[in-house]
Amino acid sequence: MYRATRWTTRGAVFSSFLAFCSVAFAFQHDGPLVSAAPRTNLVPTSPENRPIADLRVDVHLVEIPVHVTTPLGASVTNLQKGNFRVFEDGVEQEITHFAMDDAPLSIGLVFDSSGSMARKIRKSAEAAAAFFKTANSDDEFFLVEFNERPKLAVPFTRNSDEIYKRIVRAKPMGRTSLLDAIRLSLSQMKDAQNLRKAVVIFSDGGDNRSRYTETEVMEAMREADVQVYAMGIFDLDGRKATLEERNGPQLLANLAEETGGRHFPVDNLEDLPGVCARIGNELRNQYLLGYAPTNAGRDGKYRRVKVVLKDPENTPPLRAYHRQGYYAPSQ
Repeated sequence: MYRATRWTTRGAVFSSFLAFCSVAFAFQHDGPLVSAAPRTNLVPTSPENRPIADLRVDVHLVEIPVHVTTPLGASVTNLQKGNFRVFEDGVEQEITHFAMDDAPLSIGLVFDSSGSMARKIRKSAEAAAAFFKTANSDDEFFLVEFNERPKLAVPFTRNSDEIYKRIVRAKPMGRTSLLDAIRLSLSQMKDAQNLRKAVVIFSDGGDNRSRYTETEVMEAMREADVQVYAMGIFDLDGRKATLEERNGPQLLANLAEETGGRHFPVDNLEDLPGVCARIGNELRNQYLLGYAPTNAGRDGKYRRVKVVLKDPENTPPLRAYHRQGYYAPSQ
């Protein structure tokens, strides 16, 4: 009788101790609070049933940066979600994410220091300084300089002064490998820390040295999800234009249009700093449209995207600049 009572008492004490520990453990959680709703269908945590650490969410979200302007080129910043429609391969998509904010940027500057830029280097440096004035503290930059061949002059940094000092020291010489320089800048974007990425080109567009073709670079840009802005500096100093220089404006325009960026031809060098500041401001005034594609296939194919604007009443027709498509995931 005594033994039964003793073990009964010990059992009660032990049960009470377990209950106390359970309550104490419940209040010793250092992480964020989660729902206290009871879980159902609990499975014993045998090794084969334990959750996997690297959780994957199998939902593909496409995000399209869009810059909207008036017919005169002024940025439009007061539109609402209802002013946009998005189509993928001709099928309208539901916009589930809509924002307009000054998100940090990862920016690659592609700077032409070939011989044809001899009289343009000083104004190009002034233009870079104007561009950096539009930056915020969370932006990061790198510099690809090119003439006969491209080189990574400054890797990613938040110190824009480091980029500017390198540009000021550039010595124009040699031929022009613009496409190779763009290709190198796209490979550097793999190390970008920010979601929004852009390449800003300072060049006369007169490529005469690259190994990569325009088609190859265009394909790489589609895969990289990078906006391209170009300043075509076409002051010919009274010289007769070469074939490459005559083709330069169209080359830069093609590259920019495909990515949702813009090409700004500069005929007067005095306009260059102002154009560069305008590019910086455009990058700061973009809408971000997000949607989950109705085509959920993971076929790795290129899908065309079109953004259609529903202009507010009593406004002139507006124009939307955006990337033309993206590659679907392959698995």
